[in-house]
Amino acid sequence: MKALMNDPHFAGTTLLVIDFEGLTPAGRPAEPVEVAVLALRPMGGRLVEVGRFEELMRPPADVPVTVMDVQLKGITQQMLSSAAPAAEVMARLEARLTASPYRLVAHHASTEAGIIARQAEHCPVLAATPLLDTLRLAKAVVPGLGSYGLDSLLGYYGIAKPAGRHRAMPDVEVTAQVLARLLEEGCAGGRWRTLLELDAAAGLQPKRPPSGTEAEQSALF
Repeated sequence: MKALMNDPHFAGTTLLVIDFEGLTPAGRPAEPVEVAVLALRPMGGRLVEVGRFEELMRPPADVPVTVMDVQLKGITQQMLSSAAPAAEVMARLEARLTASPYRLVAHHASTEAGIIARQAEHCPVLAATPLLDTLRLAKAVVPGLGSYGLDSLLGYYGIAKPAGRHRAMPDVEVTAQVLARLLEEGCAGGRWRTLLELDAAAGLQPKRPPSGTEAEQSALF
């Protein structure tokens, strides 16, 4: 990863590996019920953890936790009943963002971008932060895989599937491991040497927050 470390823009950027767990009510966008973030800084030739954040979020009263949600994520209605609503949690996360510039990192990052955009009034800095998609990085580094899902990449790199897979923090931790491997291999193969080249290969711009009309339509349809 030496080439990237020599790029002052990459070296000065904090990478925020982020994951949401959510509920998917029929006809409505996903409602987040958990968020986790692992903050990484390039130091001494590697990515070093400099902070973390995780919290459950109480969904709206008309969005129930289903049996399938409990089986997949291990998150129950009782666990969420005492949690703060998403607006408060995202505001608390926003308050931690005091060392810009940032890049958000997620696997299939458009999902996270959509959730963040719908919470933009509570986390404007986060909502304006560009993203890097580890799925796109993997397609550039390891072409021809049958699947680029997170579990497939864990198997490819021999990274143990964590206990609590499909909870936000365990997923963030293994995504960070996959990220480090992808950055290293991409550097070794000459695919990227700068943050700008990373953005070109796997960058996503933040999604535009829905307007009042769009928000109303998304709730109706």
